[in-house]
Amino acid sequence: MSRTDAIGDVVLTLPVCGRLKQLFPGCRVVLIGRTYTAPVAAACPWVDDFLNVDELLKQPQAEQVAILQAFGAAAIIHVFPNKALARLAQKARIPVRIGTRNRWLHWLTCNRLVALSRRHSPLHEAQLNLKLLQPLGTPPELALPEIADLVRLNAVAPLAPQFAQLLRQRQPGQLNVILHPRSRGSAREWGLGHFGHLARLLHQAGHRVFISGTAAEGEELAEWLSQHAPFLTADLTGQLSLPQFIAFIAAADGLVAGSTGPLHLAAALGRHALGLYPPIRPMHPGRWAPLGPHAEYVVFDKPNCEDCRAQPAACTCIRAIGPMVVAARVLAWEPLLLVD
Repeated sequence: MSRTDAIGDVVLTLPVCGRLKQLFPGCRVVLIGRTYTAPVAAACPWVDDFLNVDELLKQPQAEQVAILQAFGAAAIIHVFPNKALARLAQKARIPVRIGTRNRWLHWLTCNRLVALSRRHSPLHEAQLNLKLLQPLGTPPELALPEIADLVRLNAVAPLAPQFAQLLRQRQPGQLNVILHPRSRGSAREWGLGHFGHLARLLHQAGHRVFISGTAAEGEELAEWLSQHAPFLTADLTGQLSLPQFIAFIAAADGLVAGSTGPLHLAAALGRHALGLYPPIRPMHPGRWAPLGPHAEYVVFDKPNCEDCRAQPAACTCIRAIGPMVVAARVLAWEPLLLVD
């Protein structure tokens, strides 16, 4: 299973791994991904092994072929197109090589082609990914709720004691809520003003607010974090490795974010996951909504919006979602049991 892009994309590919386990009991599923997605593979019960494409492609080509052949793969599914891997799988003579018809390289390197166009499809990303199983003779397609059951992660690393203790300090009825303001360019952003207002509303309602992000994002947010410190329980930016971040999300009640990796992680971990989306296609929740038992989203009701396509940084549709609307959704959450 080759998915060599971002965390959220990998999470929405997990149903393919789970479906393979359903259809072919006892099969071994290997996920090929980037270095930073290895902890996601480790947390997925459907994934048996992980092949780091960044390390693989550093090797001499003969060694790359030998490494791939050593897995003894019966099939490879190129969920995300990668020229180097497509050629490598062909050289390794993997018997079944599945790709999409609209990638010219797949015509040269794959022997099973699926007619699949993502850009204008009304289907969810997870549904589109599952279509790549068609050459394996899969039965009728699953409904989206059934697919959501296959989006599953379990925290593997134990949460560091200082963070576990921080979460346990909540009082009865209090929520531990993570706000993830930034997207690293992967999604439309709700805006720091709105996130600040939301933090204040949640704090005033008696709940506990944590801010997550990378170290670089923490530096960008330094002034904002200082201004909103009275409403925050803790600033987590730059403090957690991905395995620890997964463990922290699993032990919190929920997370609010745009269409980002952390949002999809929270949904897959079975926590409350509230996504903030614009109505513009293909970024709308019909394509990228989080999937999980407590996953939900808010989107501004403006069908067929095209106004913000030319200036994504100034997207007025996502910022039309009011902080009080988002706060009301969070305040309706039930506290979840802490995960040790």
